[in-house]
Order: sequence, then C-alpha cells, then structure tokens
Amino acid sequence: MNTQNPPPGPSHQRPDGVTDTTVEALGALSKALETTERARGALYTFHQLTGSADLSLDDAVRLLREAGHGEQADRVQREILGRNVIPGHWTFQIVEVYNATYYDVFRTVEQEIRGELAEGRDHLYEAEMKEARRTRGHPDHSAT
Repeated sequence: MNTQNPPPGPSHQRPDGVTDTTVEALGALSKALETTERARGALYTFHQLTGSADLSLDDAVRLLREAGHGEQADRVQREILGRNVIPGHWTFQIVEVYNATYYDVFRTVEQEIRGELAEGRDHLYEAEMKEARRTRGHPDHSAT
C-alpha cells in the first residue's frame, strides 16, 4: 500500500454487496436532501429579510410622522407593520411548519435509507467519484 495515497477511509468505502445502482440512488437521494438544505436556507433568508423589513418600518413610520404625514404613517402602521405574510402566519411559523412537516421527515428518511442500504455511510457516490478522478501520487489529491 502506498502510504502517501491511502484509499478512502472506511466511512467512505462501499460496503460489501452494495451495487452501483444503489450507490447512484443514494447519491441522488443525498443530492435531493442537499437541495432541500439550500431551500431551507432560502426560507430562513426570507424569514430574516421579512423580519428586518418589518422592523425598518418603525423608522419609516417615525419619519413620516416627523415630516408631517401622520395619515400615511398611520396607514403603514395599521396595514403593514406586524402583518401576517400569509393568513394567520408570520415567517417564523412558516419555518416551523416546513421543518416539522417536510425537512425533518426528509432528513430522517434519507438517514434511515442510508442505514438500511449502506450501513449509514454518507456520500459514497462522491467518494467514489473522488477516488476515480484523483491523480495518484500527487500530494494534493490524497484520498484522506
């Protein structure tokens, strides 16, 4: 064995009996979860941006009043400040429901399927791609 370029560690090696198609399927499932992670991040961005905008309305209302536009300040305060973004819900509630009814379930199912089919090993598809694409003997292409 070449000590400069050892094979991937056991957590990134395909367990015995796991087929190419299974590795590919687990890779597709992992990719879908990663995309969901990005969607969840965008949802948190939406939550934080909407909250920041709502807090900025305090300045808008104050400045409208200072400028003598009390009627417009009242309208912003009454119709926009603290408004639900969808009926009955602020953004934090949307995040909570998304997490509870979709994200948490998705993560659990993905983790359980990896456990059932690949001894819980993660990123087998990518690990095998790395192994196939690396230049053996090059110090910047080591497996670990």
